[in-house]
Amino acid sequence: MSRRAYVLRARDKKLELGRRTRVMGVVNITPDSFFDGGRCFERSKAVECCLQLVESGADIIDLGGESSRPGAEPISVQEELERVLPVLQEVRKQVPVLISVDTCKSAVAREALKEGADIVNDISAFRLDPEMPRVVKEWDAAVVLMHMRGTPQIMQELPPSEDILEEVQTDLQAAVSKASENGIPEESIIIDPGIGFGKTVEDNCRILNRLSFLETFDLPVLVGTSRKSFLGGILDIPAQDRIWGSAASVAVAIMRGAHIVRLHDVAEMNQVAQITDAILTESRLQ
Repeated sequence: MSRRAYVLRARDKKLELGRRTRVMGVVNITPDSFFDGGRCFERSKAVECCLQLVESGADIIDLGGESSRPGAEPISVQEELERVLPVLQEVRKQVPVLISVDTCKSAVAREALKEGADIVNDISAFRLDPEMPRVVKEWDAAVVLMHMRGTPQIMQELPPSEDILEEVQTDLQAAVSKASENGIPEESIIIDPGIGFGKTVEDNCRILNRLSFLETFDLPVLVGTSRKSFLGGILDIPAQDRIWGSAASVAVAIMRGAHIVRLHDVAEMNQVAQITDAILTESRLQ
């Protein structure tokens, strides 16, 4: 298995990456996310979802208070904070798991970090809020820099990319450079090619199949394929029925070098990750 090894530094925590695949469990505290919108919207239910994901093997919990599905309308900073902070506070009290906050807003990131979040998952890779890198640096947090074409409101209306691999590489390089300019150390940076997010079915397949193109960054790679529309585009089935398509895409992502996989179905996909790791390393990893 050729996956490079790293040690992620996220505030006062460290996470070894590379020996085995790490699992990021998704909790959408929203009424309108594409797959699980409303399922964890109520506060106590969201906390319960987080604890269940940890029990199922999640290494990181990713809390999101604003839907990023195509066409989703933006919400205010205050509304996003009201959704995320109470859940974050309760989960932080109960489990020592790494907690990521999925936001493009520096004001939300700052308050979440104050309450104990460890990672900022910025799907805009610093494009939408110029203050974000300074907040990440101020709190010594880790950051996920994800590639997105346009914004959730318009990304499905964009013309296809002429060369999606070059576009992802160029845009992520700009984001990584911005992180470096603001003093964020390499050991706190994760990159994500942004499966979906303004890309065609063919683009997404190409990114997954050629994921090694990101090795030039020498940074850990996160991939999120769980239940996404490109799977539906291939299988012609709704999000609720895409668990097996998700499993196949997760296995391929790991085989191509992903260090972290972002998932809704943690118990099931953790098994996929463990078996894929064992085959690739020809060993029984624990």
